[in-house]
Amino acid sequence: MTQKRILIVDDEPDLREILRCNLESAGYAVDTAASAEEALRLFSPEHSLLLLDVMLGGMSGFRLAEKIRKELKNNIPIIFITAKDTENDLLTGFSSGGDDYIAKPFSIQEVLARVAAILRRTQTTTSQPESLSLEDIKIDFVRKVVSINGEDIRLSPKEFGILSMLARNIGRVFSREEILAEVWHGESYVLERTVDVHIARIRQKLGACGERLTSRQGYGYCFE
Repeated sequence: MTQKRILIVDDEPDLREILRCNLESAGYAVDTAASAEEALRLFSPEHSLLLLDVMLGGMSGFRLAEKIRKELKNNIPIIFITAKDTENDLLTGFSSGGDDYIAKPFSIQEVLARVAAILRRTQTTTSQPESLSLEDIKIDFVRKVVSINGEDIRLSPKEFGILSMLARNIGRVFSREEILAEVWHGESYVLERTVDVHIARIRQKLGACGERLTSRQGYGYCFE
């Protein structure tokens, strides 16, 4: 198997070194950059994932992500690492092209689990389309936008993750445990009831189209 190469972008030398050592110990090849500008010089098609701090001197992490997505036309998975964890910051991160978000302080095990989950998911979806149209519903997996009859609806990152997972696999029933593992990356403190709450919100936001999100009592959820 080809070794995955990760680019770490963070202006804290100690944190860069801790991440580098642990990721290399986990079997990844690692490059590091202290700024967004340096990251742009180092960035190459060989990189499989970007660990990106938001609060950088000079160009911000959000701006770097936008440049990679819009100017370089590259869909490399991006995990934001930052002390900022408000809802607006999360939405900014995902709208600028982020795939996941880890708030400081974090455990190295959490980082390793998120990295592995993102790379595993990317590996299984590289041949899948960038968007999916299902009658009145269109899901843009690149922009992370859902629209109904051409009108965008606002879903949280977790809601988008659940809907994408189910819509990519029409008719397949996913258990709550499977949804938690895929969307929450197995975070131990999240209850199964959380999935039910998110499904209810998605149904409400989809309006009449929400009827396609069905529950199979004792099994889980599917998209029909």
